[in-house]
Amino acid sequence: MPSFDIASKVDLQTLDNAVNTVKKEITNRYDFKGSHVEIELNKKDLVLNIEVESDMKLGQVLDVLVSKTMRQGLDANIYDQSKEPYQSGKVFKKEIPVRNGIKQEDAKKIVKLIKDSGLKVQAAIMDDIVRVTGKKIDDLQEVIQKMKESNLGIPLQYVNMKS
Repeated sequence: MPSFDIASKVDLQTLDNAVNTVKKEITNRYDFKGSHVEIELNKKDLVLNIEVESDMKLGQVLDVLVSKTMRQGLDANIYDQSKEPYQSGKVFKKEIPVRNGIKQEDAKKIVKLIKDSGLKVQAAIMDDIVRVTGKKIDDLQEVIQKMKESNLGIPLQYVNMKS
């Protein structure tokens, strides 16, 4: 029976390269000369810590971060920017968790979308992936198309296609 997996994995090396190119660009930019900017990726916890002098510079760093991440081939939705920045003394700090894996509530949304589509496929949640099986490969490809059309706010990859 044909099947494939819906996953949300982040390649750590590519993410590290993106963060390093952001650091390099920020140190070379004229508007950041002499200002305090610190960008650090905690690979163990998958959290990006940013420290800057002002709220405006934080916005500029985030813009550079998103553009460099997309140039590296990663989805911009890997960053969970829902947390607000906070001020600590003279600097603004922001912790940005990196989304790796599909959370349980997101997996349930994906399964609900698949079931609501009316296609003759089965979706099963397996840890941090969703496995979709069906009798026809065309149905599976239609599921992939529906997932791409629906904006869930998380980066999805379609892997492990078996026929």
